Amino acid sequence: MYKGQKVYDIHGHVTAPDAARGFVTMLLGSNTAMKSPLSGGGRRSEDLSDEAFQKAAARHAKYMDDRNIDIQVIGPRPFIVLGWMSPHLLPSWTTFFNDCIKKQCDFFPDRFIGAATLPQISEAPDLSNCIAEMDRCTKELGFKAIYLSPDPGGKRTTPGMHEPYWYPIYEKCEREQVPIIVHGTNALDRRYGVVPQNYQLGFATEQYLATQFLGHGDVFDRYPGLKIVVCHCGGGLNRFIPTDPHLPQRDLTKNLFYDTCGYDIPFIEAAIRQRGVSQMIFGTEAPGSGQAVRPETGKTSDDMVPILDAIPFLSDTDKMDIMHNNGAKFLPAFDKVPAAAAAG
Repeated sequence: MYKGQKVYDIHGHVTAPDAARGFVTMLLGSNTAMKSPLSGGGRRSEDLSDEAFQKAAARHAKYMDDRNIDIQVIGPRPFIVLGWMSPHLLPSWTTFFNDCIKKQCDFFPDRFIGAATLPQISEAPDLSNCIAEMDRCTKELGFKAIYLSPDPGGKRTTPGMHEPYWYPIYEKCEREQVPIIVHGTNALDRRYGVVPQNYQLGFATEQYLATQFLGHGDVFDRYPGLKIVVCHCGGGLNRFIPTDPHLPQRDLTKNLFYDTCGYDIPFIEAAIRQRGVSQMIFGTEAPGSGQAVRPETGKTSDDMVPILDAIPFLSDTDKMDIMHNNGAKFLPAFDKVPAAAAAG
């Protein structure tokens, strides 16, 4: 909570038992599409029991409690989306991934909102193949948002996010009022190997490129009701002044948003100044890549409520907008999450 209001976190990722990664190992190793053991009748081991999923979800919820986060949107773990795998395997993996998200949401319906991962194929003519899984997630599993990767194959071969490749999903999301969360996934650039956890480089570059393509293209002219949030403050900040033609010279305030998942304090302050309070939605990725401890506080860097609360140029209204109001406007499902059942 923050001053009596729930803190809404737009940026979280599923926490599943370690055995969940064994499914993709078998998938890739056998090069054979398999049914999900959670929904499709595939073989289910004890390590994928309901108890194992509940324990994993409980750890995640406790982590949120310790950081004053009330409700979080959870989607795929981006670095294991593995969108480079063979197209005949990808639907099996995304189905299982979404089934894991559903499990976590079901165990803590007062804490988590599901966001779907889709079987994006970089080489496909467009994203029409993703419609069926989106329908399953939004109509059967109750998910309220979707994740899109700007470059699922990780080789920079995917069309830019302003191109017709994306239109089938944009059209559907606008029509059904499903917000989009843009997050990078794997990056297979051969130069990146020297950098630990180098998928983070892909996150930064692809997310920033997405902001530029969406801003300069005509996506929001075609789909004026579309709402998109780009994670990690948009991947990078602009170095030009607002009137420079290098930047989109159009009003994007109704369509394009950014989360606050940038842990360095000068960076997040600059992002808020540059993007504007109205475009910033609270996001932490907790638990995720922000578990390094700040020496000055002894708290992890993803403990963002006190960081935002201490930013001197933000008014009380600004802080409430970022941590609660903006999220509710972007994703009305936040306000519809059921209250926790009373202990009996």
